[in-house]
Amino acid sequence: MVFFRCLCPSCLKNLVAFYDGVTILVDEGRATDVIYLDLCKAFDTVPHDILVSKLERHGFDGWTTQWIRNWLDGCTQRVVVNGLMSKWRSVMTGVPQGSVLGPALFNIFVNNMDSGIECTLSKFTNDSKLCGVVNTLEGRDAIRRDLDRLERWAHANHMKFHYPRGCLKPAQKANRVLGCIKRGVTSRSREVILPLYSALVRPHLEYCIELWGSQYKTDIKLLERVQRRAMKLIRGLEHLSYEDRLRELGLFSLEKRRLQGDLIVAFHKEGAYKKAGEGLFMRECSDRTRGNRFKLKEGRFRLDVRKKFFAVRVVRHRNRLPREVVDTPSLEAFKARLDGALGNLV
Repeated sequence: MVFFRCLCPSCLKNLVAFYDGVTILVDEGRATDVIYLDLCKAFDTVPHDILVSKLERHGFDGWTTQWIRNWLDGCTQRVVVNGLMSKWRSVMTGVPQGSVLGPALFNIFVNNMDSGIECTLSKFTNDSKLCGVVNTLEGRDAIRRDLDRLERWAHANHMKFHYPRGCLKPAQKANRVLGCIKRGVTSRSREVILPLYSALVRPHLEYCIELWGSQYKTDIKLLERVQRRAMKLIRGLEHLSYEDRLRELGLFSLEKRRLQGDLIVAFHKEGAYKKAGEGLFMRECSDRTRGNRFKLKEGRFRLDVRKKFFAVRVVRHRNRLPREVVDTPSLEAFKARLDGALGNLV
């Protein structure tokens, strides 16, 4: 199972369009700044009173607003450490994660974040990206003014931005979880370690990887090192190399899984969600009998930053797939045939 296919089609379209525009600007030689912003503990720090006032401004009727207020109010929590318990405290902020309403309420809360923004702002849950062309003094001033606006919005809404650090952050999270598994689980059998790794560790390394994943070798090795460490926990495979361990367990390297994810998303854009993917790919029909007849058009670009963008980097691999894989009518059948083809593809 690929855990990081969790973006809805419209969100994925918006994010891909954002990065598409950025890489085009850079490839054209225009100086471009992209600032990555992350709201600290976003879901847990949403003030209930500000959220309710925003619901009212969005036109929610009094009955619905009161129902949501009642749903948020009355929650309590306490901390237990080594059998010692703190007193119960009321929860005055946050929207419950894992609930149906939580993401919807959070989206309403951050909806006005881009009010008055002059540059381009892409929002996905608690992550935001601000992009501006800075060839001129006017462009540089505009992005500074937008940063000031975002800072004022965060202060007025009792939130705080911080700046994420690329691949280091998910690798650290994954390593911490893997450390907990190593210390807390005595069994080292594949039947125990492999499901724990797949469910609790690997998602940190792969969530939305099509968008934030680095193409630098140092970052790729940093992520792969986590999976290498996890495979060493499994008893009985100590004499095998990392590649042979993956083969024995029926796993792919993280690099190959990223390629798998790219091709699955591309299949979505060509098939079930073709409308959401319009403009990302251009088809190029061919009469050649070998390979698949419906190939995607490969563009020519000046810089690697454009070549490594999702909608560009996936084309070469997608065009090399056999016809029986490309012409698959359903997603499940495509995934099954893709797994068989990946062994010969990279």
